[in-house]
Amino acid sequence: MSVSIALESFLPLTLAALRIFIAAVCLTLIAFMLGYGLPSLSSQNGLKIWLHCLGMGLFSNVLPFSMLSWGQQFVSSGFAGISMAVVPLLVLPLSFFFILEEKFHKRKLFGFIFGFIGVLILIGPNSILKLDGDFTSIARVACLGASFCYAVGAIITRRSPEVNLISFAAAALILSSIIIIPLALTIEGIPRHMSVRSFLAVSYLGLMPTAIATILLVRIIQTAGPAFYSLANYQVPVWSIIFGVVILNENLPIQFFIAFLLILTGLLIAQAKTQRSKT
Repeated sequence: MSVSIALESFLPLTLAALRIFIAAVCLTLIAFMLGYGLPSLSSQNGLKIWLHCLGMGLFSNVLPFSMLSWGQQFVSSGFAGISMAVVPLLVLPLSFFFILEEKFHKRKLFGFIFGFIGVLILIGPNSILKLDGDFTSIARVACLGASFCYAVGAIITRRSPEVNLISFAAAALILSSIIIIPLALTIEGIPRHMSVRSFLAVSYLGLMPTAIATILLVRIIQTAGPAFYSLANYQVPVWSIIFGVVILNENLPIQFFIAFLLILTGLLIAQAKTQRSKT
């Protein structure tokens, strides 16, 4: 919802750059005020940590923020929220290949296939066949592409050497800013007009879903793993639909709700036994 409001005054790359820059400044100040600073390049794993910061910043910030901002010019915030339910679905196969302790049983494969059917319904059969000239169709794919980026970012974060989470998050956002700000200025230029509500929306995006959420994201992935972190995305569609319909008066077709239920069903099939065994 906040992205939709911010887009009233800012172009997609500019919006992504602003929220990343605000978060980078906040977390860098916090890291130095608490005495953590940034990860040291001279340490044993310094270069490796910074490379993971770069990967995390690229796939958890730059790419998904840009794709979602661009996509929401053509699709509702409710659709963008529903597309985030795909993240845990994508984490399943990625964890199998890149996280040694994660296993991909037949049950998970069946759940993945079931959820993938929901993804196809979410995009829409007609959209798949006419991606050439329909911006709405491409925007739907962009939102799902953002989900894939979040899944990759979770794996990269999990594989990072041990480092203070605030330092790691700050470094990732600094690198993200270095990438996205010149790109936004070159392609979209400096914003000329800004409404109060768009300013408040982008400020909120920078402070809460980017700065604070990045710390929480890194902490959860480091301690509980990317698969558990990805389960938080179950909540995103629910709140996106509520805020989009109630506050922004968006209309969502029944197709989206059917797709959402199929995706959740696939995820429940894939995760049910694992969650029972952990409890």
